Amino acid sequence: MKEITKIASELNIAPKHVMPYGKYKAKIHTDAIGEGGKSGKLILVTGMTPTPAGEGKTTTSIGLTQALSKIGFNAVANLREPSLGPIFGIKGGGSGGGKATLKPEDEINIHFTGDAHAIASAHNLLAAITDNYVYQKSSTGFEPYNITWRRVTDMQDRALRNIVTGTGSSSNGPLRETGFDIIAASEIMAIMALSKDLDDLRLRLSRTVVGYSDSGTPITAEDIKATGPLMSILRQAIHPNLVQTFEGQPSFVHTGPFGNIAHGCSSIIADKLALGYSDYVITEAGFGADLGFEKFMHIKTRSSSITPSSVVLVVTLRAIKYHGGIKLDDLEKPNHEAIDKGISNVTHLASVINSFNLPVVIAINKHPSDTIEEVSQVKSILKNAPIVTAVESSVYADGGSGGIELANSVVEASKEISPKCNYMYSLEDSIEDKVSSIAKSVYGASSVNWTRTASRKREQFTKLGWDKMPICMAKTHLSISDKAMRKGAPKDYAFQISDLRASLGAGFIYPTAGSIMTMPGLPKEPRQLDVDSEGNLLGFV
Repeated sequence: MKEITKIASELNIAPKHVMPYGKYKAKIHTDAIGEGGKSGKLILVTGMTPTPAGEGKTTTSIGLTQALSKIGFNAVANLREPSLGPIFGIKGGGSGGGKATLKPEDEINIHFTGDAHAIASAHNLLAAITDNYVYQKSSTGFEPYNITWRRVTDMQDRALRNIVTGTGSSSNGPLRETGFDIIAASEIMAIMALSKDLDDLRLRLSRTVVGYSDSGTPITAEDIKATGPLMSILRQAIHPNLVQTFEGQPSFVHTGPFGNIAHGCSSIIADKLALGYSDYVITEAGFGADLGFEKFMHIKTRSSSITPSSVVLVVTLRAIKYHGGIKLDDLEKPNHEAIDKGISNVTHLASVINSFNLPVVIAINKHPSDTIEEVSQVKSILKNAPIVTAVESSVYADGGSGGIELANSVVEASKEISPKCNYMYSLEDSIEDKVSSIAKSVYGASSVNWTRTASRKREQFTKLGWDKMPICMAKTHLSISDKAMRKGAPKDYAFQISDLRASLGAGFIYPTAGSIMTMPGLPKEPRQLDVDSEGNLLGFV
Protein backbone atom coordinates (compact mmCIF):
# COMPACT_ATOMS: atom_id res chain seq x y z
CA MET A 1 0.00 0.00 0.00
CA LYS A 2 1.01 3.60 -0.63
CA GLU A 3 0.84 5.96 2.30
CA ILE A 4 -2.46 7.81 2.22
CA THR A 5 -0.79 11.22 1.95
CA LYS A 6 0.69 10.07 -1.38
CA ILE A 7 -2.75 8.92 -2.60
CA ALA A 8 -4.15 12.35 -1.73
CA SER A 9 -1.21 14.09 -3.41
CA GLU A 10 -1.67 12.07 -6.61
CA LEU A 11 -5.31 13.20 -6.57
CA ASN A 12 -4.06 16.81 -6.24
CA ILE A 13 -5.79 17.37 -2.90
CA ALA A 14 -4.05 20.13 -0.94
CA PRO A 15 -2.26 18.83 2.20
CA LYS A 16 -4.23 21.24 4.40
CA HIS A 17 -7.40 19.24 3.63
CA VAL A 18 -5.92 15.82 4.51
CA MET A 19 -6.52 14.46 8.02
CA PRO A 20 -4.63 11.15 8.28
CA TYR A 21 -5.91 8.31 10.47
CA GLY A 22 -2.69 6.33 10.61
CA LYS A 23 -0.65 5.60 7.46
CA TYR A 24 -3.26 4.19 5.12
CA LYS A 25 -6.53 6.05 5.62
CA ALA A 26 -7.54 9.67 6.03
CA LYS A 27 -10.47 12.02 6.16
CA ILE A 28 -10.62 14.74 3.52
CA HIS A 29 -12.12 18.00 4.75
CA THR A 30 -15.24 19.16 2.93
CA ASP A 31 -13.45 22.46 2.22
CA ALA A 32 -11.63 20.55 -0.53
CA ILE A 33 -14.87 20.37 -2.55
CA GLY A 34 -14.62 22.53 -5.65
CA GLU A 35 -10.85 23.06 -5.50
CA GLY A 36 -9.80 20.20 -7.79
CA GLY A 37 -10.44 21.97 -11.08
CA LYS A 38 -11.98 18.92 -12.79
CA SER A 39 -15.57 18.06 -13.67
CA GLY A 40 -15.72 14.29 -13.80
CA LYS A 41 -18.46 11.96 -14.93
CA LEU A 42 -20.40 9.81 -12.48
CA ILE A 43 -20.79 6.11 -13.35
CA LEU A 44 -23.37 4.16 -11.35
CA VAL A 45 -22.88 0.43 -10.77
CA THR A 46 -25.95 -1.62 -9.93
CA GLY A 47 -26.84 -5.28 -10.27
CA MET A 48 -29.43 -7.90 -11.11
CA THR A 49 -31.52 -9.23 -8.24
CA PRO A 50 -29.14 -10.72 -5.62
CA THR A 51 -28.77 -14.45 -5.05
CA PRO A 52 -26.93 -16.51 -2.41
CA ALA A 53 -24.19 -17.11 -5.00
CA GLY A 54 -23.16 -13.44 -4.98
CA GLU A 55 -22.90 -11.17 -8.01
CA GLY A 56 -19.79 -9.05 -7.31
CA LYS A 57 -21.14 -5.52 -7.59
CA THR A 58 -18.55 -3.94 -5.28
CA THR A 59 -15.77 -6.01 -6.83
CA THR A 60 -16.82 -4.77 -10.27
CA SER A 61 -16.93 -1.14 -9.08
CA ILE A 62 -13.36 -1.37 -7.76
CA GLY A 63 -12.10 -3.34 -10.76
CA LEU A 64 -13.65 -0.82 -13.17
CA THR A 65 -11.87 2.00 -11.33
CA GLN A 66 -8.56 0.13 -11.71
CA ALA A 67 -9.27 -0.57 -15.40
CA LEU A 68 -10.08 3.09 -16.18
CA SER A 69 -6.75 4.01 -14.65
CA LYS A 70 -4.99 1.49 -16.89
CA ILE A 71 -6.43 3.10 -20.03
CA GLY A 72 -5.27 6.56 -18.98
CA PHE A 73 -8.02 8.16 -16.90
CA ASN A 74 -8.06 9.51 -13.37
CA ALA A 75 -10.71 7.39 -11.68
CA VAL A 76 -12.07 7.25 -8.12
CA ALA A 77 -14.24 4.57 -6.51
CA ASN A 78 -16.93 5.97 -4.19
CA LEU A 79 -18.37 3.21 -2.03
CA ARG A 80 -20.48 2.73 1.09
CA GLU A 81 -18.89 2.00 4.43
CA PRO A 82 -19.46 -1.66 5.38
CA SER A 83 -21.64 -2.42 8.39
CA LEU A 84 -19.79 -4.18 11.21
CA GLY A 85 -22.66 -6.57 12.00
CA PRO A 86 -22.57 -8.57 8.75
CA ILE A 87 -18.79 -9.06 9.12
CA PHE A 88 -19.59 -11.70 11.74
CA GLY A 89 -22.68 -12.91 9.89
CA ILE A 90 -23.29 -14.42 6.48
CA LYS A 91 -22.47 -11.52 4.17
CA GLY A 92 -18.92 -10.88 5.34
CA GLY A 93 -17.01 -7.75 4.37
CA GLY A 94 -17.93 -5.00 1.93
CA SER A 95 -14.59 -4.11 0.34
CA GLY A 96 -14.63 -6.17 -2.87
CA GLY A 97 -12.75 -9.38 -3.53
CA GLY A 98 -9.77 -10.98 -5.24
CA LYS A 99 -7.59 -8.44 -7.06
CA ALA A 100 -10.38 -5.85 -6.95
CA THR A 101 -10.45 -4.88 -3.29
CA LEU A 102 -10.01 -1.80 -1.12
CA LYS A 103 -7.06 -1.51 1.24
CA PRO A 104 -6.65 -1.74 4.21
CA GLU A 105 -9.71 -3.97 4.05
CA ASP A 106 -9.54 -5.19 7.66
CA GLU A 107 -9.64 -1.62 8.96
CA ILE A 108 -12.30 -0.51 6.48
CA ASN A 109 -14.58 -3.32 7.63
CA ILE A 110 -13.86 -3.06 11.36
CA HIS A 111 -14.15 0.35 13.09
CA PHE A 112 -12.55 2.32 10.22
CA THR A 113 -12.44 6.04 11.17
CA GLY A 114 -15.32 5.86 13.63
CA ASP A 115 -18.10 7.30 11.43
CA ALA A 116 -20.53 4.49 12.21
CA HIS A 117 -19.84 4.86 15.91
CA ALA A 118 -20.48 8.61 15.69
CA ILE A 119 -23.77 8.04 13.90
CA ALA A 120 -24.80 5.42 16.47
CA SER A 121 -23.86 7.77 19.32
CA ALA A 122 -25.86 10.61 17.79
CA HIS A 123 -28.84 8.34 17.15
CA ASN A 124 -28.82 6.98 20.70
CA LEU A 125 -28.27 10.44 22.18
CA LEU A 126 -31.45 11.53 20.41
CA ALA A 127 -33.23 8.53 21.95
CA ALA A 128 -31.92 9.44 25.42
CA ILE A 129 -32.92 13.11 25.05
CA THR A 130 -36.36 12.06 23.83
CA ASP A 131 -36.92 9.67 26.73
CA ASN A 132 -35.70 12.30 29.19
CA TYR A 133 -37.97 14.94 27.64
CA VAL A 134 -40.97 12.69 28.24
CA TYR A 135 -39.79 11.58 31.70
CA GLN A 136 -39.37 15.21 32.80
CA LYS A 137 -42.87 15.99 31.43
CA SER A 138 -41.39 18.85 29.42
CA SER A 139 -44.39 18.92 27.06
CA THR A 140 -48.08 18.27 27.61
CA GLY A 141 -49.48 15.41 25.58
CA PHE A 142 -46.16 13.78 24.65
CA GLU A 143 -46.34 10.42 26.41
CA PRO A 144 -44.09 7.30 26.33
CA TYR A 145 -46.45 5.46 23.99
CA ASN A 146 -46.11 8.31 21.46
CA ILE A 147 -42.31 7.93 21.07
CA THR A 148 -41.36 6.40 17.71
CA TRP A 149 -37.56 6.78 17.85
CA ARG A 150 -35.75 3.47 18.49
CA ARG A 151 -32.11 2.84 19.32
CA VAL A 152 -29.32 1.35 17.17
CA THR A 153 -26.24 -0.84 17.48
CA ASP A 154 -23.71 -2.03 14.90
CA MET A 155 -24.13 -5.71 15.58
CA GLN A 156 -26.60 -8.35 14.45
CA ASP A 157 -28.45 -9.08 17.70
CA ARG A 158 -31.93 -10.59 17.43
CA ALA A 159 -32.42 -10.32 21.22
CA LEU A 160 -32.70 -6.53 20.85
CA ARG A 161 -35.40 -6.43 18.17
CA ASN A 162 -38.18 -5.87 20.69
CA ILE A 163 -37.45 -4.77 24.25
CA VAL A 164 -38.97 -2.91 27.21
CA THR A 165 -37.02 -0.01 28.70
CA GLY A 166 -37.40 1.86 31.97
CA THR A 167 -38.15 -1.17 34.16
CA GLY A 168 -37.13 -1.47 37.83
CA SER A 169 -38.49 1.69 39.41
CA SER A 170 -40.24 4.92 38.49
CA SER A 171 -36.87 6.72 38.44
CA ASN A 172 -35.78 4.57 35.48
CA GLY A 173 -38.61 5.72 33.20
CA PRO A 174 -40.20 6.23 30.92
CA LEU A 175 -41.45 2.64 30.79
CA ARG A 176 -42.11 1.76 27.16
CA GLU A 177 -41.84 -0.89 24.48
CA THR A 178 -39.16 -0.18 21.89
CA GLY A 179 -36.24 -1.94 20.20
CA PHE A 180 -32.93 -1.68 18.40
CA ASP A 181 -32.14 -1.46 14.69
CA ILE A 182 -28.74 -1.95 13.06
CA ILE A 183 -26.86 1.32 12.40
CA ALA A 184 -27.25 1.00 8.62
CA ALA A 185 -31.01 1.32 9.18
CA SER A 186 -30.67 4.55 11.18
CA GLU A 187 -32.34 7.61 9.73
CA ILE A 188 -29.27 9.59 10.80
CA MET A 189 -27.15 7.36 8.54
CA ALA A 190 -29.48 8.23 5.63
CA ILE A 191 -29.39 11.91 6.66
CA MET A 192 -25.59 11.95 6.60
CA ALA A 193 -25.54 10.28 3.17
CA LEU A 194 -27.92 12.87 1.68
CA SER A 195 -26.57 16.02 3.34
CA LYS A 196 -24.76 18.48 1.08
CA ASP A 197 -22.84 20.30 3.83
CA LEU A 198 -22.94 21.08 7.57
CA ASP A 199 -25.84 23.51 7.21
CA ASP A 200 -27.90 20.94 5.32
CA LEU A 201 -27.01 18.32 7.94
CA ARG A 202 -28.27 20.64 10.67
CA LEU A 203 -31.53 21.31 8.81
CA ARG A 204 -32.19 17.60 8.24
CA LEU A 205 -31.42 16.68 11.84
CA SER A 206 -33.66 19.46 13.18
CA ARG A 207 -36.74 18.18 11.34
CA THR A 208 -36.26 14.52 12.32
CA VAL A 209 -39.44 13.23 13.96
CA VAL A 210 -39.07 11.35 17.26
CA GLY A 211 -42.76 10.94 18.09
CA TYR A 212 -46.19 12.54 18.14
CA SER A 213 -48.31 14.35 20.70
CA ASP A 214 -51.71 12.99 21.69
CA SER A 215 -53.23 15.41 19.18
CA GLY A 216 -51.09 13.98 16.35
CA THR A 217 -48.59 16.85 16.16
CA PRO A 218 -45.09 15.66 15.14
CA ILE A 219 -42.35 16.15 17.74
CA THR A 220 -38.96 16.88 16.15
CA ALA A 221 -35.35 16.91 17.31
CA GLU A 222 -35.50 20.70 17.23
CA ASP A 223 -38.57 20.71 19.49
CA ILE A 224 -36.66 18.84 22.20
CA LYS A 225 -33.48 20.93 21.70
CA ALA A 226 -31.39 18.03 20.40
CA THR A 227 -30.08 19.45 17.11
CA GLY A 228 -26.97 21.14 18.53
CA PRO A 229 -25.86 18.14 20.60
CA LEU A 230 -26.24 15.88 17.54
CA MET A 231 -24.15 18.25 15.43
CA SER A 232 -21.40 18.20 18.04
CA ILE A 233 -21.06 14.43 17.62
CA LEU A 234 -21.32 14.36 13.83
CA ARG A 235 -19.04 17.29 12.94
CA GLN A 236 -16.11 15.03 11.98
CA ALA A 237 -18.11 12.18 10.47
CA ILE A 238 -19.33 14.46 7.67
CA HIS A 239 -15.83 14.48 6.08
CA PRO A 240 -15.36 11.63 3.53
CA ASN A 241 -12.79 8.89 4.13
CA LEU A 242 -9.97 8.27 1.64
CA VAL A 243 -8.42 4.82 1.11
CA GLN A 244 -7.01 3.01 -1.95
CA THR A 245 -7.75 0.12 -4.28
CA PHE A 246 -5.63 -3.02 -4.63
CA GLU A 247 -3.76 -1.28 -7.47
CA GLY A 248 -3.39 2.10 -5.75
CA GLN A 249 -6.29 4.15 -7.12
CA PRO A 250 -8.10 6.49 -4.69
CA SER A 251 -11.41 5.52 -3.14
CA PHE A 252 -13.78 7.47 -0.92
CA VAL A 253 -15.72 5.30 1.53
CA HIS A 254 -18.41 7.31 3.27
CA THR A 255 -21.77 6.48 4.91
CA GLY A 256 -23.52 3.14 4.67
CA PRO A 257 -27.33 3.18 4.58
CA PHE A 258 -29.10 -0.15 3.92
CA GLY A 259 -30.32 -0.69 0.36
CA ASN A 260 -33.61 -2.42 1.18
CA ILE A 261 -34.59 -0.10 4.06
CA ALA A 262 -32.96 3.23 3.23
CA HIS A 263 -31.64 4.37 -0.18
CA GLY A 264 -28.44 2.29 -0.18
CA CYS A 265 -25.88 4.78 -1.55
CA SER A 266 -22.68 6.44 -0.41
CA SER A 267 -22.70 10.15 0.37
CA ILE A 268 -23.47 13.09 -1.88
CA ILE A 269 -20.55 14.93 -0.28
CA ALA A 270 -18.10 12.19 -1.37
CA ASP A 271 -19.46 12.36 -4.93
CA LYS A 272 -19.13 16.14 -5.07
CA LEU A 273 -15.59 15.90 -3.72
CA ALA A 274 -14.41 13.13 -6.05
CA LEU A 275 -15.95 14.63 -9.20
CA GLY A 276 -13.80 17.73 -8.76
CA TYR A 277 -10.57 15.73 -8.80
CA SER A 278 -11.12 12.99 -11.39
CA ASP A 279 -12.30 12.08 -14.88
CA TYR A 280 -14.63 9.29 -13.69
CA VAL A 281 -16.19 8.53 -10.33
CA ILE A 282 -17.47 4.98 -9.96
CA THR A 283 -20.17 4.59 -7.32
CA GLU A 284 -22.69 1.88 -6.57
CA ALA A 285 -26.23 1.44 -5.32
CA GLY A 286 -27.24 -1.28 -2.87
CA PHE A 287 -28.78 -4.62 -3.86
CA GLY A 288 -30.47 -5.00 -7.27
CA ALA A 289 -31.52 -2.23 -9.65
CA ASP A 290 -35.14 -2.52 -8.48
CA LEU A 291 -33.99 -1.09 -5.13
CA GLY A 292 -30.61 0.66 -5.26
CA PHE A 293 -30.77 2.10 -8.77
CA GLU A 294 -34.38 3.27 -8.50
CA LYS A 295 -33.70 4.96 -5.14
CA PHE A 296 -30.42 6.43 -6.38
CA MET A 297 -32.31 8.17 -9.16
CA HIS A 298 -35.46 9.26 -7.36
CA ILE A 299 -33.82 10.20 -4.06
CA LYS A 300 -30.07 10.80 -4.38
CA THR A 301 -29.98 12.27 -7.90
CA ARG A 302 -32.92 14.53 -7.14
CA SER A 303 -31.20 15.72 -3.98
CA SER A 304 -27.71 16.17 -5.47
CA SER A 305 -28.63 17.20 -9.04
CA ILE A 306 -25.79 14.91 -10.20
CA THR A 307 -27.00 12.53 -12.92
CA PRO A 308 -24.99 9.43 -13.85
CA SER A 309 -23.52 9.47 -17.35
CA SER A 310 -24.05 5.72 -17.69
CA VAL A 311 -25.01 2.69 -15.63
CA VAL A 312 -23.21 -0.64 -15.27
CA LEU A 313 -25.52 -3.59 -14.55
CA VAL A 314 -23.56 -6.47 -13.01
CA VAL A 315 -24.77 -10.00 -13.80
CA THR A 316 -23.43 -13.52 -13.45
CA LEU A 317 -24.37 -16.70 -15.26
CA ARG A 318 -24.93 -18.39 -11.91
CA ALA A 319 -27.42 -15.70 -10.86
CA ILE A 320 -29.24 -15.90 -14.19
CA LYS A 321 -29.60 -19.67 -13.78
CA TYR A 322 -30.77 -19.20 -10.18
CA HIS A 323 -33.55 -16.92 -11.42
CA GLY A 324 -34.30 -19.59 -14.00
CA GLY A 325 -35.22 -21.99 -11.19
CA ILE A 326 -31.94 -23.84 -10.62
CA LYS A 327 -30.92 -24.78 -7.06
CA LEU A 328 -27.81 -23.28 -5.51
CA ASP A 329 -25.85 -26.56 -5.60
CA ASP A 330 -26.42 -26.94 -9.35
CA LEU A 331 -25.53 -23.44 -10.54
CA GLU A 332 -22.10 -24.40 -11.85
CA LYS A 333 -23.56 -26.97 -14.25
CA PRO A 334 -24.34 -25.78 -17.81
CA ASN A 335 -28.06 -25.18 -18.30
CA HIS A 336 -29.17 -23.27 -21.40
CA GLU A 337 -32.87 -23.61 -20.60
CA ALA A 338 -32.39 -21.93 -17.21
CA ILE A 339 -30.51 -19.06 -18.86
CA ASP A 340 -33.34 -18.52 -21.35
CA LYS A 341 -35.76 -18.33 -18.43
CA GLY A 342 -33.73 -16.45 -15.82
CA ILE A 343 -32.35 -13.73 -18.09
CA SER A 344 -35.75 -12.04 -17.92
CA ASN A 345 -34.51 -10.58 -14.62
CA VAL A 346 -31.63 -8.89 -16.46
CA THR A 347 -33.61 -7.64 -19.46
CA HIS A 348 -36.34 -6.23 -17.23
CA LEU A 349 -33.90 -4.31 -15.03
CA ALA A 350 -32.00 -3.06 -18.09
CA SER A 351 -35.26 -1.70 -19.51
CA VAL A 352 -35.99 0.02 -16.18
CA ILE A 353 -32.60 1.77 -16.37
CA ASN A 354 -33.19 2.70 -20.02
CA SER A 355 -36.53 4.26 -19.07
CA PHE A 356 -34.59 6.94 -17.16
CA ASN A 357 -32.85 7.81 -20.46
CA LEU A 358 -29.56 6.31 -19.29
CA PRO A 359 -27.28 4.01 -21.33
CA VAL A 360 -26.58 0.57 -19.86
CA VAL A 361 -23.39 -1.48 -19.97
CA ILE A 362 -23.94 -5.03 -18.75
CA ALA A 363 -20.89 -6.48 -17.02
CA ILE A 364 -20.89 -10.28 -17.13
CA ASN A 365 -18.83 -11.04 -14.03
CA LYS A 366 -16.94 -14.18 -15.01
CA HIS A 367 -16.76 -17.30 -12.87
CA PRO A 368 -14.53 -20.34 -13.53
CA SER A 369 -17.58 -22.54 -14.15
CA ASP A 370 -18.91 -20.35 -17.01
CA THR A 371 -18.81 -21.99 -20.43
CA ILE A 372 -18.12 -20.22 -23.72
CA GLU A 373 -21.47 -21.43 -25.04
CA GLU A 374 -23.39 -20.01 -22.06
CA VAL A 375 -21.66 -16.63 -22.29
CA SER A 376 -22.42 -16.49 -26.02
CA GLN A 377 -26.05 -17.33 -25.28
CA VAL A 378 -26.34 -14.47 -22.80
CA LYS A 379 -24.69 -11.97 -25.16
CA SER A 380 -26.94 -13.08 -28.02
CA ILE A 381 -30.10 -12.53 -25.97
CA LEU A 382 -28.92 -9.15 -24.71
CA LYS A 383 -28.21 -7.91 -28.24
CA ASN A 384 -31.95 -7.44 -28.62
CA ALA A 385 -32.24 -5.32 -25.47
CA PRO A 386 -32.45 -1.54 -26.12
CA ILE A 387 -29.36 0.66 -25.61
CA VAL A 388 -27.38 -2.15 -24.00
CA THR A 389 -23.77 -3.23 -24.38
CA ALA A 390 -22.79 -6.57 -22.80
CA VAL A 391 -19.14 -7.37 -22.06
CA GLU A 392 -17.24 -9.86 -19.91
CA SER A 393 -15.30 -8.82 -16.82
CA SER A 394 -12.69 -10.79 -14.88
CA VAL A 395 -11.55 -8.17 -12.36
CA TYR A 396 -11.76 -10.59 -9.42
CA ALA A 397 -9.07 -12.79 -10.92
CA ASP A 398 -7.15 -10.25 -13.02
CA GLY A 399 -7.67 -6.86 -11.38
CA GLY A 400 -7.81 -3.84 -13.67
CA SER A 401 -6.48 -5.84 -16.62
CA GLY A 402 -9.63 -7.95 -16.49
CA GLY A 403 -11.86 -4.90 -16.88
CA ILE A 404 -10.30 -3.16 -19.90
CA GLU A 405 -13.18 -4.03 -22.25
CA LEU A 406 -15.66 -2.93 -19.60
CA ALA A 407 -13.80 0.35 -19.07
CA ASN A 408 -13.75 1.12 -22.80
CA SER A 409 -17.45 0.35 -23.06
CA VAL A 410 -18.21 2.67 -20.14
CA VAL A 411 -16.21 5.50 -21.70
CA GLU A 412 -18.09 5.02 -24.99
CA ALA A 413 -21.48 4.88 -23.27
CA SER A 414 -20.73 8.03 -21.25
CA LYS A 415 -19.92 10.35 -24.14
CA GLU A 416 -23.04 12.46 -23.68
CA ILE A 417 -22.16 15.36 -21.40
CA SER A 418 -25.39 15.50 -19.40
CA PRO A 419 -28.17 13.05 -20.22
CA LYS A 420 -31.65 14.37 -19.51
CA CYS A 421 -33.13 12.14 -16.84
CA ASN A 422 -36.70 10.85 -17.09
CA TYR A 423 -38.23 10.22 -13.67
CA MET A 424 -41.11 7.82 -13.07
CA TYR A 425 -43.10 10.27 -10.99
CA SER A 426 -43.33 13.92 -10.10
CA LEU A 427 -42.76 15.02 -6.52
CA GLU A 428 -46.15 16.72 -6.78
CA ASP A 429 -47.89 13.37 -7.30
CA SER A 430 -49.76 11.81 -4.39
CA ILE A 431 -48.10 9.15 -2.23
CA GLU A 432 -50.49 6.59 -3.68
CA ASP A 433 -49.64 7.52 -7.29
CA LYS A 434 -45.88 7.50 -6.63
CA VAL A 435 -46.03 4.02 -5.10
CA SER A 436 -48.25 2.79 -7.92
CA SER A 437 -45.83 4.11 -10.54
CA ILE A 438 -42.84 2.32 -8.99
CA ALA A 439 -44.79 -0.90 -8.37
CA LYS A 440 -46.01 -1.12 -11.96
CA SER A 441 -42.94 0.18 -13.81
CA VAL A 442 -40.17 -1.40 -11.70
CA TYR A 443 -41.74 -4.32 -9.82
CA GLY A 444 -44.01 -5.55 -12.64
CA ALA A 445 -47.15 -5.38 -10.47
CA SER A 446 -50.60 -4.77 -11.91
CA SER A 447 -52.02 -3.15 -8.76
CA VAL A 448 -51.16 -2.08 -5.22
CA ASN A 449 -53.01 -3.19 -2.09
CA TRP A 450 -52.78 -1.05 1.05
CA THR A 451 -53.53 -2.33 4.54
CA ARG A 452 -55.82 -0.26 6.73
CA THR A 453 -52.83 0.90 8.82
CA ALA A 454 -50.88 2.00 5.74
CA SER A 455 -53.90 3.79 4.26
CA ARG A 456 -54.56 5.64 7.52
CA LYS A 457 -50.93 6.81 7.70
CA ARG A 458 -51.01 7.83 4.04
CA GLU A 459 -53.94 10.13 4.79
CA GLN A 460 -52.23 11.46 7.93
CA PHE A 461 -48.97 12.23 6.11
CA THR A 462 -50.86 13.96 3.32
CA LYS A 463 -52.67 16.20 5.81
CA LEU A 464 -49.32 17.06 7.40
CA GLY A 465 -47.97 18.10 3.99
CA TRP A 466 -45.42 15.30 3.76
CA ASP A 467 -46.74 13.89 0.49
CA LYS A 468 -44.33 15.88 -1.73
CA MET A 469 -41.28 13.82 -0.79
CA PRO A 470 -39.85 10.92 -2.86
CA ILE A 471 -40.60 7.30 -2.04
CA CYS A 472 -38.04 4.96 -0.44
CA MET A 473 -39.58 1.49 -0.68
CA ALA A 474 -38.65 -1.03 2.01
CA LYS A 475 -39.02 -4.50 0.52
CA THR A 476 -37.19 -7.77 0.02
CA HIS A 477 -33.96 -7.55 -1.97
CA LEU A 478 -34.27 -11.17 -3.11
CA SER A 479 -36.96 -10.52 -5.72
CA ILE A 480 -38.09 -7.71 -7.98
CA SER A 481 -41.49 -8.23 -6.32
CA ASP A 482 -42.58 -8.01 -2.68
CA LYS A 483 -42.18 -11.78 -2.16
CA ALA A 484 -38.68 -13.28 -1.88
CA MET A 485 -39.65 -16.55 -3.58
CA ARG A 486 -40.72 -14.88 -6.84
CA LYS A 487 -37.71 -15.14 -9.14
CA GLY A 488 -37.01 -13.84 -12.63
CA ALA A 489 -39.26 -10.93 -13.60
CA PRO A 490 -42.67 -11.41 -11.92
CA LYS A 491 -45.65 -9.78 -13.61
CA ASP A 492 -49.35 -9.09 -13.09
CA TYR A 493 -49.70 -9.47 -9.33
CA ALA A 494 -50.88 -7.26 -6.47
CA PHE A 495 -48.06 -5.48 -4.62
CA GLN A 496 -48.75 -5.29 -0.87
CA ILE A 497 -48.05 -2.20 1.28
CA SER A 498 -48.26 -3.18 4.94
CA ASP A 499 -47.07 0.01 6.64
CA LEU A 500 -45.92 3.56 5.98
CA ARG A 501 -43.37 5.72 7.76
CA ALA A 502 -41.98 9.20 7.22
CA SER A 503 -38.27 10.01 7.42
CA LEU A 504 -38.44 13.80 7.42
CA GLY A 505 -34.77 14.26 8.17
CA ALA A 506 -33.68 12.06 5.28
CA GLY A 507 -36.45 13.56 3.19
CA PHE A 508 -38.46 10.56 2.00
CA ILE A 509 -41.61 8.54 2.64
CA TYR A 510 -40.86 4.97 3.60
CA PRO A 511 -43.55 2.40 2.61
CA THR A 512 -43.03 -1.17 3.83
CA ALA A 513 -43.92 -4.16 1.68
CA GLY A 514 -44.31 -7.20 3.89
CA SER A 515 -42.07 -7.76 6.92
CA ILE A 516 -38.68 -6.04 6.68
CA MET A 517 -35.95 -6.90 9.16
CA THR A 518 -34.17 -3.83 10.57
CA MET A 519 -32.15 -5.90 13.05
CA PRO A 520 -30.62 -9.06 11.51
CA GLY A 521 -29.52 -12.00 13.64
CA LEU A 522 -26.26 -13.92 13.59
CA PRO A 523 -26.12 -17.30 11.81
CA LYS A 524 -25.77 -20.58 13.72
CA GLU A 525 -21.98 -20.29 13.41
CA PRO A 526 -20.85 -16.63 13.44
CA ARG A 527 -17.70 -15.80 11.55
CA GLN A 528 -14.58 -16.77 13.49
CA LEU A 529 -12.14 -13.85 13.39
CA ASP A 530 -9.05 -13.68 15.56
CA VAL A 531 -5.64 -12.00 15.76
CA ASP A 532 -2.12 -13.39 15.90
CA SER A 533 0.52 -12.45 18.49
CA GLU A 534 1.42 -9.34 16.47
CA GLY A 535 -2.17 -8.12 16.21
CA ASN A 536 -2.75 -9.11 12.57
CA LEU A 537 -6.31 -10.10 11.75
CA LEU A 538 -6.92 -13.79 11.04
CA GLY A 539 -9.84 -15.37 9.22
CA PHE A 540 -10.93 -12.27 7.32
CA VAL A 541 -10.19 -13.50 3.79
